[in-house]
Amino acid sequence: GPTKLYGDKVTATDLRCGASLVIAGLIAEGTTEIHDIYHIDRGYDDLTGKLERCGAHIYREMID
Repeated sequence: GPTKLYGDKVTATDLRCGASLVIAGLIAEGTTEIHDIYHIDRGYDDLTGKLERCGAHIYREMID
């Protein structure tokens, strides 16, 4: 649609929400930072690798 999406800091509250945020973040202009990605990791096998093979640019940061 005509409405642009812009990257922001967001939180994945569950599996489906997390997957939706990943897709929206890939479409958005700028950088999207997704917190609590353990929901996504538990539900999808190697989602990062699969999306990167499709051309996505995804970075994971480990927070101490």
